[in-house]
Amino acid sequence: MELNPVKILDTFKIPATGFLLVAFGVLLWILYAQIPVYVSPALKVILFFMPILVPIILAKVFWNLWLEYIRAKFIHAQEYTLLEIRLPREILRSPLAMDTLLTNLHIGPGEGTFINRYIEGKVRPWFSLEMVSLGGQIHFYIWTRKALKNLVEAQIYGQYPMVEVHEVDDYAQKVQYRPGQMSVWGCDFKLSKPDPYPIKTYIDYGLDKDPKEEFKIDPMGGFFEFLASVGPGEQIWLQLMIRVNKDDLKENRKFVYKGGLTGSTTSWKEEAAEEIKKIVKEATIKTVDQKNPTTLNLSKGQQDVVAALERSISKYGFDAGIRGIYIAEKDKFNAVNISALTASLKQLGSLNLNGFVPTRWFTQFDYPWQDWRGKKQEKMRSAIIEAYKRRSWFHPPFKTPSFVLNTEEVATIFHFPGAVVQAPTLGRIPSTKGEAPPNLPV
Repeated sequence: MELNPVKILDTFKIPATGFLLVAFGVLLWILYAQIPVYVSPALKVILFFMPILVPIILAKVFWNLWLEYIRAKFIHAQEYTLLEIRLPREILRSPLAMDTLLTNLHIGPGEGTFINRYIEGKVRPWFSLEMVSLGGQIHFYIWTRKALKNLVEAQIYGQYPMVEVHEVDDYAQKVQYRPGQMSVWGCDFKLSKPDPYPIKTYIDYGLDKDPKEEFKIDPMGGFFEFLASVGPGEQIWLQLMIRVNKDDLKENRKFVYKGGLTGSTTSWKEEAAEEIKKIVKEATIKTVDQKNPTTLNLSKGQQDVVAALERSISKYGFDAGIRGIYIAEKDKFNAVNISALTASLKQLGSLNLNGFVPTRWFTQFDYPWQDWRGKKQEKMRSAIIEAYKRRSWFHPPFKTPSFVLNTEEVATIFHFPGAVVQAPTLGRIPSTKGEAPPNLPV
């Protein structure tokens, strides 16, 4: 049986980095105390190179601090707005409409030149797509820069002319964490496999063909029902933050591999090509035929994976991050909702492709030494609410590793449900909007 020290430390929730630092410090102390003859030459070498190393280290530290400062200044200078989308009684559009909407929002202004990036501190805009339950009442929001408000509204009305879009106060800013009076649990989500592997999308559920309403299977239907199930004094927040994948803008170069796949030069698309090559290599069988020494024998499962990978990289990509929070008054907190929240995206996963798993922010600890005074738990509860309010993912103060989702995958998670979703508290406007018939008498 192979022993993995990192896994052993992780099992007991002991930070491997901290443990290694302590061990390294003890080793240095032993060397210094017991074997000074070896330490002195090493110190002389370090001191000899110090005039060269120190300026390089200081320059690197200064550059990072400078970038963080000017970007924070730029982000703080922007004005932001929260748009609520109110739905009619019937949405006669499949998630393909949202896919098209997101394709039109695949814009990345702000980082075009060296001056933009490193002098002015400009960063790509990002959007926060939010599905929220406030006491059981379901709301759909899009958070964006105020400068992009008209563009976002135009794209929404272009695909969903029957909805209403309103600029509203930020519901998240109204919540202040009160220890002892409220309970909070939250997590981020990450992909279970590398970025190129797609999740199950609305196309896999047949919604691209726009079937009759009674035959539709909305993959997010269960999540909407979950949002509707919470009662007064409880809130569920789910935000999906997206920005244009930077490498996805590099369309001037091409990559090709022996299987014939071509596409934009991007890290996640190149990774997809490598995965396809790996699958093809595994399915290649040597034969005794001199004219055809090898033959390709892809199984049905391998064919499906290759097709899914090729379809995934054929669409525009976003850097993405997903964060979910459950907030409730102390006496109304229901631990079952934690399990429901962590499983809210499970239906989009599959064993041979990709899926979502919860990570980070867990406000519960397995061992007493992780939080023996309870301070970490309270700090994390307050911090995750603050991270959500700031819509902070791609930049400090809550910078978090992102992953790549294409427009099809984002539209599968965030879209406006049709009549097939009968959640009783799904707020819908009384009637649809439309122009008067042209033949009405004047």
